[in-house]
Amino acid sequence: MQNRIIHSILFSPIFIAACPLFVYAADITGTWKAEFDTQIGLQKYTFTFTQDGDKITGKAVSDIEGEKKEVKLQEVKLDWDTISFVEILPFQGTDIRISYKGKISGDEIKFTRNVADFVTEELVAKRQAAESQPAAEQGRPQSRPRLGREVVLGPDDKPAFPAAPEGFDKMREGIARGKIETIEYDSKTVGNKRKMLVYTPPGYSTETKYPVLYLLHGIGGDETEWYKNGSPQIILDNLYADKKIVPMIVVLPNGRAEPNDRAVGNIFAPEHVKAFENFEKDLLNDVIPFVESKYSVKTGRENRALAGLSMGGGQSLNFGLGNLDTFAWVGGFSSAPNTKSPEQLVPDPEAAKQKLKLLWISCGDKDGLIYISQGLHAYLKEKNVPHIWHVDSGGHDFSVWKNDLYLFSQRIFR
Repeated sequence: MQNRIIHSILFSPIFIAACPLFVYAADITGTWKAEFDTQIGLQKYTFTFTQDGDKITGKAVSDIEGEKKEVKLQEVKLDWDTISFVEILPFQGTDIRISYKGKISGDEIKFTRNVADFVTEELVAKRQAAESQPAAEQGRPQSRPRLGREVVLGPDDKPAFPAAPEGFDKMREGIARGKIETIEYDSKTVGNKRKMLVYTPPGYSTETKYPVLYLLHGIGGDETEWYKNGSPQIILDNLYADKKIVPMIVVLPNGRAEPNDRAVGNIFAPEHVKAFENFEKDLLNDVIPFVESKYSVKTGRENRALAGLSMGGGQSLNFGLGNLDTFAWVGGFSSAPNTKSPEQLVPDPEAAKQKLKLLWISCGDKDGLIYISQGLHAYLKEKNVPHIWHVDSGGHDFSVWKNDLYLFSQRIFR
């Protein structure tokens, strides 16, 4: 009723004569729905806005694979035909701002959604009364998510090594092969049994002791992500055949340390985010002791390496550099915003110089998250901490991470 009254006033002959250039604000009242693809699956949102004079309030209900969460929207502003607001997401002990800005056109809002500096997404919300339209016209993403910020490369941002040769990740005939298997272990940290994949090299023997690489997955994956998308067993088998790497065991754990550690639901929910931090205890107190009791491995920091991609890259830097008495070889591949600041990662540059055998930092030259690795490289360079800074050709994907594994695995345990 209020909106109809305002509308009649604005369009009265007297008002138009007095303010011929005035354009009335769009009507935002009601419930709007959107769904869009993200890196963690299909996400559905229901936005509800209420106008009381000049004041606008709103709430949102997110639904990711059946897991719902309601939040109160903040900083809601309506500027004629543009609506903006902020959703606050607790993450890694801090609050991430998810900002929305949308253009209103009748019963449709075209939004740009920015998740901190991590993801930018385009989505369309439809007013609930318009939901009877054909599915093809419902709010679908205008483009795929774009990670991070605009890429700005500096003089140091270049490859440290040539890219892997053609066919490095293709299965060869007539060569010895390692074995990859799924193993269960008791996690005292989590309180139940958890799974991990373990790769043993060609000719593995209990009469020989091997160093171990712990290789971590990204935020939307689990212990199978590398196996399904990165072919680590094929890459390593080929390197063994070419006599380019030291025989090693590779452990692919699940970096989500909670009872239900599957990558389902709203993985940005506080309890799930906490699970990524909690994995440090699981790794140190449960995973490593289990591996060293079940397999024929060398112990000691110089025989352990930790590396990972994206979220796992951040975990590797956080946990590896935070436990230099446990790991001497550390690698962050396209490390995500969960990565601690350089000053937190390396508070004692002299200790890092003495204890690290290799610190590997890498990222793709088209990856919007490269600023995280660039910042760490700049800090390490300033503090004269030896490290490798390798900028690959590519974005935030497995074409880069497979090349990282190819290069990193050849330089550890030597």
